[in-house]
Amino acid sequence: MKAPNASARGRLRLLGVALVGSLGLSSCLVLPFLGTEDPAAGNRGSGSGVTPVSTAVSTPPADHPELARFYSQSLAWSSCSGGECATLEVPVDYAHPDGQTIKLALLRVKARSANQRIGSLVVNPGGPGGSGVDYAKYANQIVGAPVRSAFDVVGFDPRGVGRSAPITCLDDAAMDAYLGSDPTPDTPAEEQGFVAAAKAFGQACQAKNPTLLAHVSTVEAARDMDILRATLGEAKLHYLGKSYGTFLGATYADLFPDKVGRFVLDGVLPPDLASADVNKGQAKGFEAATRAYVANCVAKGSCPIGSSVDEGLEWISDFLARLDSQPLAVRNDQRVTKLTEGWASIGLAAAMYAQSMWPALTQAFEAAKGGDGDPLMELANQYADRTSGGTYTGNLLQVINAVNCLDRTDTADIPTILRNAKAFSVDAPTWGTMLAWGSVSCGVWPVPATGRPHQVSAAGSGPIVVVGTTRDPATIYQWSVQLRKELANAVLISYDGDGHTAYTRSNACVDNPINDYYTKGITPKDGLTC
Repeated sequence: MKAPNASARGRLRLLGVALVGSLGLSSCLVLPFLGTEDPAAGNRGSGSGVTPVSTAVSTPPADHPELARFYSQSLAWSSCSGGECATLEVPVDYAHPDGQTIKLALLRVKARSANQRIGSLVVNPGGPGGSGVDYAKYANQIVGAPVRSAFDVVGFDPRGVGRSAPITCLDDAAMDAYLGSDPTPDTPAEEQGFVAAAKAFGQACQAKNPTLLAHVSTVEAARDMDILRATLGEAKLHYLGKSYGTFLGATYADLFPDKVGRFVLDGVLPPDLASADVNKGQAKGFEAATRAYVANCVAKGSCPIGSSVDEGLEWISDFLARLDSQPLAVRNDQRVTKLTEGWASIGLAAAMYAQSMWPALTQAFEAAKGGDGDPLMELANQYADRTSGGTYTGNLLQVINAVNCLDRTDTADIPTILRNAKAFSVDAPTWGTMLAWGSVSCGVWPVPATGRPHQVSAAGSGPIVVVGTTRDPATIYQWSVQLRKELANAVLISYDGDGHTAYTRSNACVDNPINDYYTKGITPKDGLTC
C-alpha cells in the first residue's frame, strides 16, 4: 500500500505528542482538520488594521508593580505569512524581572467583521510544545465561523517553544536514534540503558539551555499570557485551550480569576494529576481508542489484523513485540532505514487521535504484513513533526519534557516502574508498559520541579466551559469531569465520540453552544451531552 499522500499529511498535523523512547506520552493534540494547502488563504479580516489599545488594562497585578514595563509595552504588528506578527517581551525569571528577558512570537488573524468585532481570542493547541503561531494560522478551522467574524484569533509560541527562544537538546540524527529506541525494555541491561539515555537527554538540554531550562514551567507561561492580555488591550482574557492548553488555561484562571473572560478548555489535563495518574489515564485512553479502531476495522470486513477485536489487539501487541528484534525495512526515508518498535508505536499512536486516520493505519498494517514499514513510518513522522528527509520542523519533542518536568516530579526507580507497568497493563495491555516507562525522563531530569500537582478552583472567575470526549485517547473523559468539579464556576459539555478534543470537529451540538458563548456570552447548559 502507498503511504498517505500530501493531502492526507496536511489533514494530520500533530502538535503535541511524545510517545518516544524515554519521553512517554504527555497531554497531546492532533489537528485533523488541516487540509488547506495555504493556511493563510481567507484569513485576512476586514478590520481597519488598527487594534484598540486600552491603557486601563496595561497595569500589572497590584502585588507585582515591578512588571509595569512589560505590561505597558506596545505590540508592533506587521504583515507576515498567515496574518500579522509581533513579539512580546517577558522576563526569563519572574522573581528577577530586571534580569534577562526573552521575546515570544505572536501571530494575529484579524476578525472578519470590523463591525462585529468583540476582541481578541488567545489560542493554545497543546503539547506542551505546540506552536500557537502555527495553530492560529488555521483560524478558519479551529474556531466556528461566528467566532472568526467576531474575534481576532491570536496564537503565541510559549517560552521555549517554536519561535520563542526554543529549547533544543539533540540534533536531528540524535533525535532519530532517541525516538526509534526501545520503549519497553525487558532485560536489566535494557532497563539501565533506558534510564541512561533519558539522563543523557536531560543533560544535553541543560548544557544547551542552562538558564531558560529552569523557567519554562506552566505557571510562567500563564504569567506570560496575562502580559499578552494586557498588551492586546483586553480587560479580560478570552481563551481557547486544547489538551495541554487546558492545563495552561486552568493555571491562568487560578492565578488571575478576575481576568478570566470567555474560556473554553477542551480535552482536559487537570493540574492536580500526579505523573503516575497521567500515565495510567493515558494508557487506558489509548487502549480504549485502539480497541475502538480494531472494532471499526473488523466491522468493515477484510481487516488485515484479524476477524475479531481480541484477535486484532493480540496481533498489534505481537507485531510491536516482534519489531523489538526484527524491525521492518524503511526505504522512503533519507536517514531511518528500520521501522523499530519505537517508531511503530509512535505511528500507531498518531492514528488514535482522529477516526479519519484509521484507514491510513489499516493500510499501514497491511503493508507491514508484507514487510513494508514505510506507511507506518510516515504516520510516525507526522506525529513527530518530522520530514522523510530527516528534518524536524518544530522542537516539540525537545521541549515537552522541559515543561512537564518542571510542573511535576516523577520517578526513575526501576522497581516502581515495573510495578506500575504491571498495574497499568491490567486495563491497558497494549499501552501500559510503554506509558509506565514514560516516568523515567522526569525522574532523572537535571532541573528540580518547581510545581506540584494541586487542585485549582479559580474562585471569582466568570463561567468556564469544560469539554470532554468519551473516548479521547490522550486526555480521558474522566479528567474533564474532574476539572469541572474542581472549578468554582464551570459547566461541562460531553461529546460521545472518538478522537482527541471535540470543538470544531463537525458536531453542531458541541460547536453551536460554544460559538454562542464566545459571541453572545451565553453560557452553555451544564451537563450538555452530544
